[in-house]
Amino acid sequence: MAKAANLSRSDLDSSSGSDLSVSSRTSNRSLRVVEKERRRNEAGDPFLLALKYFSEVEAGTPRIGNDVLERNLVQVERVGLSRGLPPEAISVMLDYAMSLRTGGMICVRVLKFLIPATVVPHEAVVQAVAWLCVSKLAISTQVLFLRWLLTVFDMIDSKDNLRAIYGFIFHFVTEENLSPYICHLLYLLTRRESVRPFRVRKLLDLQTKMGRQPFLLHLLSLYKVFCPELVTLALPSQMRSGFKIHNSTWKAALSAVQKRNNGQVSSDISLTLGVKHKTNSRKRKYHHLEVPSLSSSVQRNSPSSGSRKVFPLEQLNTFPQLLANLHRIELPSQMGSLLGSSLALCYLDYVQDDSAFLRLNFWLGHALHEEFLFCSGDRGSGSSSEALHLLNRLLSTQHFLQEGFSSTEGFLYKFLNVWDGSLLRPQILGLLSDIPVVPSSCINQLLFEPLVQLFFTSTLFFKCSVIDCLNNMLLKWLTWHSVYALEDGLDISLHSHTPMNMSLSGFMDSVVELVRFVGRLAAVGLQLEGCHSLLLSFILDFYETVCDMFLKYGLPLVVMPPVGVFYPALFATDPVSVDRLCYIMYSSFPAIQHIYVRLDPWSILTPFWVRIRTSVRQLSMGESIACQKTTAFIKTGQTSGLSNCCYYGGCF
Repeated sequence: MAKAANLSRSDLDSSSGSDLSVSSRTSNRSLRVVEKERRRNEAGDPFLLALKYFSEVEAGTPRIGNDVLERNLVQVERVGLSRGLPPEAISVMLDYAMSLRTGGMICVRVLKFLIPATVVPHEAVVQAVAWLCVSKLAISTQVLFLRWLLTVFDMIDSKDNLRAIYGFIFHFVTEENLSPYICHLLYLLTRRESVRPFRVRKLLDLQTKMGRQPFLLHLLSLYKVFCPELVTLALPSQMRSGFKIHNSTWKAALSAVQKRNNGQVSSDISLTLGVKHKTNSRKRKYHHLEVPSLSSSVQRNSPSSGSRKVFPLEQLNTFPQLLANLHRIELPSQMGSLLGSSLALCYLDYVQDDSAFLRLNFWLGHALHEEFLFCSGDRGSGSSSEALHLLNRLLSTQHFLQEGFSSTEGFLYKFLNVWDGSLLRPQILGLLSDIPVVPSSCINQLLFEPLVQLFFTSTLFFKCSVIDCLNNMLLKWLTWHSVYALEDGLDISLHSHTPMNMSLSGFMDSVVELVRFVGRLAAVGLQLEGCHSLLLSFILDFYETVCDMFLKYGLPLVVMPPVGVFYPALFATDPVSVDRLCYIMYSSFPAIQHIYVRLDPWSILTPFWVRIRTSVRQLSMGESIACQKTTAFIKTGQTSGLSNCCYYGGCF
């Protein structure tokens, strides 16, 4: 029995060993088949062979007369310029170029066709920055690399490792030729923990040495947002765009790759790309002004996102998700993508992060100034539709946030001087109505003078549109006053993301200037258009808002319509205009009584008192004429819309 048991056990061991050997042989055979298949594919794909060559090429390999090098370089260049390079190819070619294995001229050539098809691996970028620190590259090559890095910045799959070497990058800020590009890169990478006193001192020293350079001022402004106690320098509230766009070398190729990939790559490059149709024109056209797609700056599969439990912004679909993940959301690296999501705008309005508004203003400043304000005259239909979409999205964003952006305000002040009055008229006038209160000392130069030239040389419908725009502007000014006056007393901040604080007297001066300007426009416009009823209707809409300033918004101010508006409305042939004028006169009485009671008796000869007496005489005369016209309208059977006439005049 024992022998039988031993024999059976040995048979089992031998059978199991034979089964294991068979399975191992089978697995080895499958591995060999896969390896042969891979080698066969590599042997049949010259692009993969070229990448293998560049990954194995040794330093000191001669460039001149090297046909193998040239053949492989042409192969990779053809793929890069036609359909873009995959992430593995980007890593191989970037390391090959920055290590200068075959000289600096090859490095420049490689950087020029290094077009990503999808994303750029962050490990490759960090390795390239490490090669930058070796100081073997020429200054022109370093500048080209930094331009390439800024161009593909939003295509990098993760920024955390780049932020980890923030100090190494900051070291290059003292290089005069590299400083504009380094400041731009630091601006994109800066967080609150990146701001240190020694870095602020270094930037201030550079400003003393180089002057008030725009790129230094923009980086210092971001530092001041994060740590205002460290940056005591007074920065201008309105700064022109400090960072130029550096993608001209890769513009046409990136545009072709993005079109080929059906717009799957989302980056800020899509805001500025476009193929040049006329090489002799120095003006730029606005192409691809679409809002970039929403994506988080921390990638979903990166290790940092798992450790920090960051909720990707592109996964935010419902408002309960926003409430549940309110403290886990991180703003995207491309702030322009926030314009495409109402939930993202809710989050932006909740956090009230000044740095986020600063970054968003910078993006808008580039999109509006660089690609829209300075565009050439021959605009394509595609470009017009993209600009229309961008301005409509910007309008909806400002209406959602109930405030305008400082970059939009600066753009409008410049654009009004070159605007023809017809290009994107509803959008431009809509943005114009959203600008915050302008100080009375500069409102004439910034706003009134450009509008006067357009108003007097335009059609009737444009005049009506301008009056309606200024009416909406006054409504928003009064609304902001009523809200902020209740919160902050007399020292009201009419724009929460600009440093402008305006007292109540300054606000009233600006409102008076606006109302008087509209009065001058209305009087001359009625003369030019023969007292057209449509224009008169829009003008009376504006003065209905003016007469409600005291009753609805608590502003102790009375401004009556000028004689060029008052008498055409009073002697109008339609009863509706007379009725609306009576409403304006009736609504102005409480404000006049309030001011009359509080007025100093010894100020009877002041200009203000003279205006009050003129308004009272105008109202009393209008009352008698309104009664006469009401009687005439009733006798002729025109009784529609006479309720205010009857109530105001007390005739019945």
